[in-house]
Amino acid sequence: MAFQTQGSNLRALLVEDIKVNRMILSQMLRKFQVETTVVQNGQEAVELFLGGETFDIVLTDNLMPIMTGPEAISKIRAMGATDVMIVGVSVDANSMEEFKDAGADLCVPKLKLEILEHILQETRSKKNKSSA
Repeated sequence: MAFQTQGSNLRALLVEDIKVNRMILSQMLRKFQVETTVVQNGQEAVELFLGGETFDIVLTDNLMPIMTGPEAISKIRAMGATDVMIVGVSVDANSMEEFKDAGADLCVPKLKLEILEHILQETRSKKNKSSA
């Protein structure tokens, strides 16, 4: 079953400091026709939210320069952004705990197409229910 986000207007924020990972994750999101904004650290992500940007989903790495993923999640949640799906992406078990404690909705060790498809379906369903 192929998942198409065409017409769903899903907006994603990708927070990743490693260029190769940014390219791979961006291509995956593009495959599902998700409008994607890419930043290189948690501080840049927080600044977008402070500037009034809204996203349906945030995919974030943990260890990045300037501000980590969990630090950014805590700040974003503290701003009242409770309706955005936040996914922590990390292979480290300790990082997964940090993501959950910070307010992430989900943590995945590696983002595969099938997992991303499921997450986007869930996000789209949630968005459609809230706009109905």
